[in-house]
Amino acid sequence: MSQTKPRVLAARRFPPNVEARLTRDYDATLNPTDEIYSADALAAAAEGHDALLVASSEKLTEEALQRLPDSVRIVATFSVGYEHIDVEAAKRRGITVTNTPDVLNDATADITMLCLLGAARRAHEGETLIRNDAWEGWYTTMLLGVHVTGKRLGILGMGRIGRAVARRARGFDMEIHYYNRSRLSADLEQGATYHEKPEDLLRVSQFLSINAPSTPETRKFLNAERIALLPDGAVVVNTARGDIVDDEALIQALKSGKLAAAGLDVFDGEPNLNPGYRSLENTFLMPHLGSATHETRDAMGFCCLDNFDAHFSGKPCPTAL
Repeated sequence: MSQTKPRVLAARRFPPNVEARLTRDYDATLNPTDEIYSADALAAAAEGHDALLVASSEKLTEEALQRLPDSVRIVATFSVGYEHIDVEAAKRRGITVTNTPDVLNDATADITMLCLLGAARRAHEGETLIRNDAWEGWYTTMLLGVHVTGKRLGILGMGRIGRAVARRARGFDMEIHYYNRSRLSADLEQGATYHEKPEDLLRVSQFLSINAPSTPETRKFLNAERIALLPDGAVVVNTARGDIVDDEALIQALKSGKLAAAGLDVFDGEPNLNPGYRSLENTFLMPHLGSATHETRDAMGFCCLDNFDAHFSGKPCPTAL
């Protein structure tokens, strides 16, 4: 890098270790209030900057990208998903876009298992009894849940995170089934059963874990027709993206008893989730905590900065899209 430090606009507040390295190595404009920029404000704030450090809250559509100053040549998103950025439009403008794969696989898979177990074993209801001082003692039919060990787990999207979920689920002796855009090699499959059609996966999934990216093909994938294919009493877990699920269809299935429970860490339109979820006792709900560990969030930020370092040194970015 040259002696003049490149200017980086941080659109959100980032972990202290990440901001410390960012301000050490770059001429950084931080966002200490963590107020989300509007498209107008982001374009104005980006003036005179060479790079943007953003998160999934920044919607970089083709129009928004066109409004960025010509000085911006790289955008690093603090996420593995990049549906909030029009990557092809960025390329046409000569802007490199990077994401943060690999570093959050384990943390997100951990949350997936938390949601799976929390939903199956009625953890929300149990904790509510304790916190509300409403537990009157043990009895044989209290809060009976769904047994996990030995059940069939269907994984929709067997990428890095999906495979990390499978590794953990095998520890519960779950039988792994999956759908992916292409079949995995035997060494990655690890004995899991592949289904050529997602509908076939649904038919056998006593537990369904959604680990697919948000794309035009997956949005509202889990609708009423597909939920009907799941075995009665199935448990649905989503730690990928909220818009993969048709909320009204899922809520109706949870109310009717078609599904036993759902464990959800992501929501369509979050944080403004469908209010129907809040009144359902058979939901285990988390506020998008998939990657929320100190170690993982630091690693995500450092991945973004590694890409900046490479870009401004004239080297290929490690995780360019």
